[in-house]
Amino acid sequence: MATPNRRDRERMVTAAHPMSRPTPRVPAVRHLGPNWYAAVMGTAIVASAGAALPVHLPGLRAACTAVWALSLALLAALLAARALHWIHHRDQARAHLLDPATAPFYGCLAMALLAVGGGTITVGRDWIGTEAAVALDAVLFTAGTVLGLAAAVAVPYLMAVHHRPDPRQATPVWLLPLVAPMVSAALGPLLVPYLPPGQARETLLLACVALFGLSLLATLITLPVIFARLLTAGPLPLALTPTLFLVLGPLGQSTTAVGNVADAAPYGESVLVVVYGVPVMGFALLWCALATALVVRARRQGMGFAMTWWAFTFPVGTCVTGAEALGRHTGLAVFDGLAIGLYGVLVAAWAVVAVRTARGLLSGALLSGPRPAPVAPRPVTARTTSGAAR
Repeated sequence: MATPNRRDRERMVTAAHPMSRPTPRVPAVRHLGPNWYAAVMGTAIVASAGAALPVHLPGLRAACTAVWALSLALLAALLAARALHWIHHRDQARAHLLDPATAPFYGCLAMALLAVGGGTITVGRDWIGTEAAVALDAVLFTAGTVLGLAAAVAVPYLMAVHHRPDPRQATPVWLLPLVAPMVSAALGPLLVPYLPPGQARETLLLACVALFGLSLLATLITLPVIFARLLTAGPLPLALTPTLFLVLGPLGQSTTAVGNVADAAPYGESVLVVVYGVPVMGFALLWCALATALVVRARRQGMGFAMTWWAFTFPVGTCVTGAEALGRHTGLAVFDGLAIGLYGVLVAAWAVVAVRTARGLLSGALLSGPRPAPVAPRPVTARTTSGAAR
């Protein structure tokens, strides 16, 4: 009979003594899901959107640069924490991928990389220099685009093959992996001036146009399902109500993408920006009003704080950058005023959500696992009563 090796002996001891099973390492990150990247996205958009405002307030650009530096630090810390999550809690990581409510948040990883990279070009260069900013953005843009395309394919595949959710379970969270390529389309043109003229610039510009179309068509297919679910099945659960603001993401980001591509293209035309961006921004404002009304309703019914509140930041920020693009290409003060007003909403929402997140992180409430459902007491019957009497 063969002598059992060390691993076999450890398994036999663990099976014989369940209490001797080792405690998982780094338990604090066990329930750290991909939705946490939304905090990085929401922080980075405050910096990028503020830097492009049509007003020049003293200290505004320095403040935006400081916020960008915070988003970069958050990204580095979260990448390290998520790496520990995958190393020490692979069972939970696989469970996240197989959960239809969590898997779409993997699109947030790509968007976090892209958002921080875009901020590097717009404001980060003030502190680290243009050459370093371009190099860092190139790395983050490339990684974010590749991961965004992977999420745009993998998550719908998992939903079709493994998740198979009911149409009544449709939520705006389904849009997250589909919006990631649109973020690439909006931020890719920022790198165009730093590429050699000719083939390189044209290739990147047309790639951004392709990413724009990919994301837009996928969104146009998915959004009606979400809207129909909202009208036929009623409001979302209280904790998910803030995710209604995620619909603003593809709307504002696509308007930003059209404006940025027109800025970078030698044949860019403002007419296309206006023809596309104005109607889309109009629908974005309509949806914003509807989502706000439903959030107020949910708040009155007891909606508490959750990480879904970060949906109040990045999607609103894309509408700010979209309004800024329309202001540049039309010269109308109404779009400049819209951008300034929405940016005020963005900063207020970011401040509230950031404070609540920090408080929940320090208390441990946001990193704790789901609470087990309470066990109902056994009904008292004649049999249990007689058994207790014995």
